Amino acid sequence: MYHIQLKQAWQGVANCSQCAIRNSVLFAGLDEKDFEMLHKPIDQFELKAGSRIYGAGDKAEYMYTIRSGLVKLVQYLPDGTQRIVRLLRTSDVIGLEAVLDPVYKHDAITLHTTEVCRYPSSAAQELSEANPELHKELMKRWQRALDEADAWVTELSTGPSKQRVSRLLLMLAKGNPANTCTLFSREDMGAMLGITTETASRTIAEFKRQRLIVETAPNVFLIDAPRLEDISY
Repeated sequence: MYHIQLKQAWQGVANCSQCAIRNSVLFAGLDEKDFEMLHKPIDQFELKAGSRIYGAGDKAEYMYTIRSGLVKLVQYLPDGTQRIVRLLRTSDVIGLEAVLDPVYKHDAITLHTTEVCRYPSSAAQELSEANPELHKELMKRWQRALDEADAWVTELSTGPSKQRVSRLLLMLAKGNPANTCTLFSREDMGAMLGITTETASRTIAEFKRQRLIVETAPNVFLIDAPRLEDISY
C-alpha cells in the first residue's frame, strides 16, 4: 500500500468562499467574519489512491472535508486482518472524533484519487462554541455518522454474499448520474462486506455475466439498479 506524507501533497490554502461544494460542507453556514476567527489556514490536498490520511492512534489534531473521491475507515482485527467500517464521500467529514478524543479511532485511507481540505480540530471546536449554526451542523454530522454505522452493520454485514455485494453497488451508485459506480479492489470489497476476496471476485464476475453490471471504463460500472434491488432484499 502506498503511503504519502501530507506535506508532500500540500497545494496551498483553500479558498473557502469559492468552494464548489460550499453549500454542503461543515462550514456552509459561516460567513466572512467567522472565517476571520480561523488563525490557522485551511489547507487543500490532492492524494493518490492508497494514501493514508491518518492512522488509528495518531494524535487527532485535524479534521478533513472530502472535496472529491472516496475514503475508507479501517480497523484491524487481532489476527491482523482488516475490516472496513465506513466509506466517506464528497462533503463528508473525516476525523470527527478529533473534537472530543485525543487520538483517531481508525486508519483513513483513500480508495481513489481524493481531494480534501484540512483544518485544525481546535479551530472547529472554538468556532462551534461561538457559532450555534456550526455547533448544530457538527451534531447533525455526528448523527449521520451513527446512522451510517448502523446501516453498515445491518445492510452490508448481513445476508448472503450476493445481497451484500448488490447493496454495496447500489450504495456506491446512489446520487451518481446514469446509475454508475467506481469499484476498487476485491480485497477491499471483502473487507467491507465481511466476505472473502475470492467470494467478492466470484460475485462480481457472476454479476458481469448476468449483465447486472456493465464495465464502461476500467473499474467504472453501469448498474442495473432495479434488478440489483430485487437481489438485495
